Amino acid sequence: MVLVTGARGQLGQDVLAVLRRRGIACAGMGRETLDVTESSSVFACFERLRPHAVIHCAAYTAVDRAEEEPELCRAVNAGGTRHIAAACERAGAKLLYVSTDYVFPGLGSAPYQVDSPTGPLSVYGRSKLEGERAAGLCGRCFIVRTSWVFGAHGNNFVKTMLRLSQGRESLRVVGDQWGSPTYTADLAPLLCGMLDTERYGTYHATNEGFCSWAQFAQEIFRQAGVGTRVLPIPSEGYPAKAARPLNSRLSKRSLDIAGFSRLPPWEDALCRFLQELKDC
Repeated sequence: MVLVTGARGQLGQDVLAVLRRRGIACAGMGRETLDVTESSSVFACFERLRPHAVIHCAAYTAVDRAEEEPELCRAVNAGGTRHIAAACERAGAKLLYVSTDYVFPGLGSAPYQVDSPTGPLSVYGRSKLEGERAAGLCGRCFIVRTSWVFGAHGNNFVKTMLRLSQGRESLRVVGDQWGSPTYTADLAPLLCGMLDTERYGTYHATNEGFCSWAQFAQEIFRQAGVGTRVLPIPSEGYPAKAARPLNSRLSKRSLDIAGFSRLPPWEDALCRFLQELKDC
């Protein structure tokens, strides 16, 4: 039995779909059925389901709102992960914790290695880094950092750009933040496959290639046949409560070393996602 937390989110829903296609017994828990901030709720869930592995997708992800709700953000991302890790350790279960590029300060232009110095700029980033450390309380632990996630379920950058482009000749999009878009339909099979191994450790997993948000928007419009022009602007031109890393490039060398396959190029992933949206 594989327990998937955050089962109503973009990634959680795709993870459950992969597990079911592979005939793996699984249970998905959203916030209404599992309160990860309460240890009693977590341990009761483990007693009932007796999972042999957990893919921990549940997270507080409202980056700007986290600056106003730091206690709640930390309770979910750090405290919640600590409870899940403790329950996994007691049960002898594997834990896969989904983390983020926001644990890095975003300096320079070189891709971050898994052992590069961290230095989160925001409440959200700090809470996810605390979550990584909490996940390490489980001896059979995978930590997978990803970035710029998009998928069929919920809101994301691709859907937002398509919506905002309607009736607009141009859109201003940040052009000095760089990273890798990641399609949940590509990431989910990798995460599920990791559970079949004992190759514990920290990994970076995104679709291949790098771009800025502005370049991502340009490619969205090109593939979707939208005529809206993208006007790149600096981060200062788009004020936000939480600071974002300018460099979110992540090296996937850790996947290579462990023998895991890299994900396809982000442009190819975007093409398949746009087709998925048409088919919905």
